[in-house]
Order: sequence, then C-alpha cells, then structure tokens
Amino acid sequence: MNPYVQYMYSYPHKTAYRPLKGVYLKDYASVLAGKGHGLYLHIPFCQSKCGYCNLFSVTGLGQEAVDRYLDVVERQSRQYHEVLAAVGAEFSELVIGGGTPLYLTEQQLERMFFILSRDFRFCENRSLVVETAPNQTTREKLEILRQAGVSRISMGIQSFSDKELSALGRQHNAKKARDALALIKTVAFPCVNVDFIYGIPGQTAESLLASLKEVLQFEPEEIFLYPLYVKHGARMVREGVVLEPEAAFAQYQAASSFLRGSGYRQDSMRRFVRQEGTRTFSECGFGTSIGLGCGGRSYLGNLHFCSPYAITRKDCLARLRDYENTTDFMEITHGMILSKEELKRRYVIRHLLIRPGLERNRYQEVFGEDVLEAFSILRVWIAQGYAALEPNGYLTLTEAGLGVSDYLGPQLISPAVAKAMHEWEVIHGQTYDSVSGKPEKL
Repeated sequence: MNPYVQYMYSYPHKTAYRPLKGVYLKDYASVLAGKGHGLYLHIPFCQSKCGYCNLFSVTGLGQEAVDRYLDVVERQSRQYHEVLAAVGAEFSELVIGGGTPLYLTEQQLERMFFILSRDFRFCENRSLVVETAPNQTTREKLEILRQAGVSRISMGIQSFSDKELSALGRQHNAKKARDALALIKTVAFPCVNVDFIYGIPGQTAESLLASLKEVLQFEPEEIFLYPLYVKHGARMVREGVVLEPEAAFAQYQAASSFLRGSGYRQDSMRRFVRQEGTRTFSECGFGTSIGLGCGGRSYLGNLHFCSPYAITRKDCLARLRDYENTTDFMEITHGMILSKEELKRRYVIRHLLIRPGLERNRYQEVFGEDVLEAFSILRVWIAQGYAALEPNGYLTLTEAGLGVSDYLGPQLISPAVAKAMHEWEVIHGQTYDSVSGKPEKL
C-alpha cells in the first residue's frame, strides 16, 4: 500500500471544476453577509519554480509585471467591494499566499495592504496570514508585515541539508533559511510556522530528524511536515525522479513521534502545534471565503470557483493574461456547483482528517442521517484500526489513521468527481496508478 495517493486539503479538487455559464457573484453575495468569512489573495510570482511544485506560480517576471498584476487586483477588489458592502460582509481572516508574496517590493507590499484595507471590512481581531520564503525575507519587508498586523507568518524551509535542498530544486541554502528564521523571530509575530518535506531522494530518517532538532531551537509555534509529491507538471516528473513511499513513511513515523515527544500536539497528518491540551471542535465544512487574484479560490456555499487549474509556465502565463484582460469580475466562469452529496463528502473530509475529528451528532443534525450509515467505508476504517468512535461521540482517526490520511481521504471522493479529475489528467497527458502512486503513460 502506498500511503501517499493524494493530499486532501480541500474537496473537490480544482481539476474537477468546469466552465460555468449564467453564474454571477451578486446572486451568491448573501452567503457572505455578516461576520466570519475568509479573504484570500493569491500572489503568483516566484523567484524560481521548485522541482516538485505543481502550484499556480510564474517565474522570470519583473516588477513591471507585478505592478500590472496589482492594477488588476485593485480593479477586481473595487468590483467586489460594491457587492460585498451591500450585504455587510465582514472578514475574520485574511490569507496572502502564492507563489511568494514577499517577492513584491516594499512599495508593492504597502500598496497591496492599502487596497485590501480600503475595499474590505475586517473584524477587530481578524487573523492575517502571510507566506514567505528564505530568499525574500528581509527586515524591511517584515516590518511592513508587522505594521499590517500579521498574526501568522509561514515559511517553507523544507530542510536544513544543502544536499536535500538541491534535490528539491530550492534556490535557498540552509544558512539562508537559518538567517531568515532568526530574523523572523526578532519581530515576534504571534505565530511562526515552518514547513519541512520528507521523502526527498537521498534523505534518511536521521537527516530529517537533524533538521527538526535544529528548528526546535527557534521554538516555532507550528511545524508542518509534508510528504514529497511529484505530480503532473512538476520538473521532477520530467527528470524521472522516482519516490520511495516506504522510506518516506518510515521518516514520517520517526518525525511525528519525535515532535509529539518534544511538546507538539499533532492535529493532522501534517500539522504539529506547540501548545498544551487538545484541539477543540471548529466546524469548517461550510466555511465561506472569497479569493482575489489569478488562482485565488472562492467558497460560497455550494458554489466553488477559481481560474482554470494551471501548473506549467505556459499554462500559468496564459491564465495570467486572461486575468489581466478581465474587465468584469462579477461573472463566474469556471468552478463547480456542489450537490448535497458532494457537500456531505466535503464535510466529512474537512473534519475527519483533522483532530478532534467528526462530531457524529452534529453530522446527524445537519444532514438528517447517521454518518456511519451514509459512508459505510468509515465502518471499514474502524475495523482496520484507522478510526475510532470515541465516548464523546467523535469519530476520530487513530494515530495509525492519521499517518495514512493521504490514502484514506481519496477513498471518500465521489465517482463523479473522480471521473472529472481523471478526465483532466488525460487531457493533460498524465494519470497516476491508485496503488503505487506512480505516473502512468497514456
């Protein structure tokens, strides 16, 4: 069994989205009335494309291209403002991701925050999350983030081994990562998150633990551990890199045990949090958020939408040109309207893969059925020791289940969504064997 089939960070996947007609933001704006919504701004620019990256990002563009992009973000932001102000939308979370948001200059960062603060209304205690990378982390930019009220900064370190960083195609070295993290800690953000990757060719459990032991000296509030995926469009696919899932899983087991023993609570397969106690239940299956920028995804009830999924430089540049040429952002042209069946699957996936898990009674209240009857696969997982029905009524993944979340989660994908995803892969020339996870030639 390959435990690394697919990362289920959201559902349905963007590759299941299709063209939409006759769908307009104004008809769904009421979903964003009142408080408690999320706003996501996508900054697609990067210094370089990492060898494993299959995200929407573009490289090799100068500051004029960034200025042009911000012009369009401002146009989109102003149009959204007119609709959202009418329903009293108030946002409790702002996330700025990429790409590499700190690829922007100081002046561009200041302009970006000005646009957001002018056109959107935020709760008094809103969270503000920003992603960065070692090479783009400077004291001047961190000061701008501090003044903007950033509450969580996230940096992809991936490894403190130069050999492993080179294998990943990262442009920073270990010293640069150390210096950047030390600089971040001087600003005293409420939460500092760092990312690491395991399953890197040539990596061992010992070298992974060495990186984690070193990062603990910086006392980050959160650590994310990501298994290395090599999917369609990534440079490592073209280079013929072959992964070793068994070795990766052994590294995960060693790393997760080490972090739990070092005072970090494990909330999911990937997330480790430095704090006491257990994670409290937070209903997230129906969260509403609006995306800005090319690649920003929106969730408005049963309507999910974004620009068409793109990975390669050619496709990403084409999507970027489409975005820049858009004059009317009120019409939603690409996405998916989820059926009740898909909403149920999304609810189960969004809760079960994260501690404390799925509250059985709450699912019954929302959908009028017992989750164990609706999804018989969950009884199989309980029998296999991957899940457990706790005395408090929560269905929770066991320690064994957490470790194979990327194997369990895809089993909850509906046949219709699986078919749409497969069709996308066929069109783009790549599918993956469901058992080995290796690419299949078409």
